[in-house]
Amino acid sequence: MQHFPIFLDLRGRIALVLGTGEVAARKAEPLRQAGAEIRLAARFDPALLEGCAIAIGADAELPDLEALAEACRARGIPVNVVDKPALCTALMPAIIDRDPMTIAVSTGGAAPVLARQVRQRIEAAVPPAIGRVAALAERCKALVRRRLPDLVARRRFLDAALTGPAADLAMAGRDAEADAALARALDAADAAPPGIVHLVGAGPGAGDLLTLRALRLLGEADVIVHDRLGTEEVLDLARRDAERIFVGKSRANHCLRQEEINALLVRLAREGKRVVRLKGGDPLVFGRGGEEAEALAAAGIACEVVPGVTAALACAAGAGIPLTHREAARAVTFVTGHRRDGRVDVSGLVVPGQTLAIYMGITMLREIRDGLVAQGMDPRIPAAVVERGGTSRQRVLRGTLEEVAATAQAWVEGGPALLLVGEAVGRGTPAWAALPLAA
Repeated sequence: MQHFPIFLDLRGRIALVLGTGEVAARKAEPLRQAGAEIRLAARFDPALLEGCAIAIGADAELPDLEALAEACRARGIPVNVVDKPALCTALMPAIIDRDPMTIAVSTGGAAPVLARQVRQRIEAAVPPAIGRVAALAERCKALVRRRLPDLVARRRFLDAALTGPAADLAMAGRDAEADAALARALDAADAAPPGIVHLVGAGPGAGDLLTLRALRLLGEADVIVHDRLGTEEVLDLARRDAERIFVGKSRANHCLRQEEINALLVRLAREGKRVVRLKGGDPLVFGRGGEEAEALAAAGIACEVVPGVTAALACAAGAGIPLTHREAARAVTFVTGHRRDGRVDVSGLVVPGQTLAIYMGITMLREIRDGLVAQGMDPRIPAAVVERGGTSRQRVLRGTLEEVAATAQAWVEGGPALLLVGEAVGRGTPAWAALPLAA
């Protein structure tokens, strides 16, 4: 983030607009709508800055604009100079006005046209009357605070109320009915709501591969308990003030043991928190989600599982490898690379016409190869290792099972990696990964 977004209260305050003509008039108008007193001038004089809260340089002469920018910096007055980012300490964003809600979009001066295009998309997505819901919340703020002094309970109530019947009535302009509906919901609200744990699949780590439900829950969570597969791209989509607890695990290197993680989830829920247990891929595919769900059920804690894109799907799609193929594979098997005791067990895995997706298998890859070959698999069968599959940092190592087993451990860079083995692995095309996404 190059610029910190902030909203200024300009009601009754002076805004200097330096310049004349259409550009100056266009820049002055939103300031006037925000309640500012506009001070217009064609040439710069330092006295013009007396009492100013903000200054805009429009279509004045360059020496005047440079003098304006220098004087504003010296006085600590935010200044924006049209089409000259180097002279700016403040930027004029594209604005979506849903009074009292305001949405601003900026590209840091890099592409104002793109900011306008994004603004148009938001205009289409955000109902014109959404500001009435914000006004409803403002009218009832004191009442909600008195009835629900606990912050967690209040937030839980508002998450539901501002998308419920009261909000619908507010957007329809039926303010008295909206106030009454919210008051009724408030009377029925639990002052100490029970906690709940959501076991949420984060997918491979790309933010746009989250499910809509996962995205919504990240925005509502009081606490996010995440492992090392919870990427910053996904965590950045969470509520800013949500507590984050890292419990990352890798083979033989646990920040917290699984039993401790289970106990942590139970404790947080008993404190009335809404907890998102964010897990890479899918919670129930080698993610120990089943163990956590069992522990929560035994403790009487409400639990919801939200599926995610598991690694095999993301890696195969990103690498251009079909998991099934009518001429090469009619089945796909997900298998872990080692058992709980650390030993490799590949018995029953050598079956014609299937693809093996082997999770957490890089450390024991040579032992896996030896076991598969001993069971009758041809060491020349196509194989691939996909590291950080489904993300912008994805890497793919292709070859035969023998070749991949010989080189993969030195090739991987420490990211999560998946091994794919089978005739279908040789049927795909890396060009899939280069195709543009559908609009």
